[in-house]
Amino acid sequence: MAFSIKAILFLSFACVLFFAKTNSETQKEINSEPPVEVEMITNYGTIILRLSDETPLHRDNFIKLVEEGVYDSLLFHRVIQEFMIQGGDVKSKFADSVAALGSADLPYQIPAEIVPTLFHKKGALAAARTNNPQRASSSTQFYIVQGKVQNDSLLTHNEGRINKMLARHYGINDPVNKPLADSIQVALTAKDTSTVQTLNKRMNLILDNYTQYETYSIPEAHREVYKTIGGSPHLDQNYTVFGEVIQGLEVVDSIAAVETGPRDRPITEVRILSMRILAKK
Repeated sequence: MAFSIKAILFLSFACVLFFAKTNSETQKEINSEPPVEVEMITNYGTIILRLSDETPLHRDNFIKLVEEGVYDSLLFHRVIQEFMIQGGDVKSKFADSVAALGSADLPYQIPAEIVPTLFHKKGALAAARTNNPQRASSSTQFYIVQGKVQNDSLLTHNEGRINKMLARHYGINDPVNKPLADSIQVALTAKDTSTVQTLNKRMNLILDNYTQYETYSIPEAHREVYKTIGGSPHLDQNYTVFGEVIQGLEVVDSIAAVETGPRDRPITEVRILSMRILAKK
């Protein structure tokens, strides 16, 4: 059977429309799936977390750890009222009451996923990290923000703190400063304390005056949230927020209010009894 060129073109166009529609419908189905939710049972009550799809590396890592039972029986080892509660140190499960906690996790990091729309409002779930130039997150340690209600003066002050951290981040990663950064690393490896101190002073002077980056202003919508329910805005744009509390903020408040000792560790144990996935893609 012979087909005209017009018929062939029509059929080709129809096929394109069919597959485009099919792909569009498939994408809608994917996007319509509910976010992942996690139940965290503590000895102070239950907290329900919702993980963000905008931070897939952190979301998937957290799901994996929950499903493997990594968090079961770990402590909230660092608690600061009007700031945050932190857990996930893998050595805290069997730690005695005087053990120094906060430095143990699994031997990998998660690349930073700092999303402008995710911020440190009360109830935000975020990843702890070391002071590394890439802002990469700890594999296991996380914190939940309690924070406090802000006013315009405090928010302006915190904008300054945010930009100071951003200046250090962009400055340390500026290729112009790489030779100095490499020299510091060499001195650290050689345990040459005197040279490290001298070079660090030079680097700090550069970073304190670094301006080759776009300064950050807290968006008006975020400011209103901070002035209504509170949070810890000085951490914005420097740590990865990857979820939020959707039930159990009163439990976060109860944990944040416990008496603490050295290194902000609760005197009476605050323990994660178990975690489980409630809803999963």
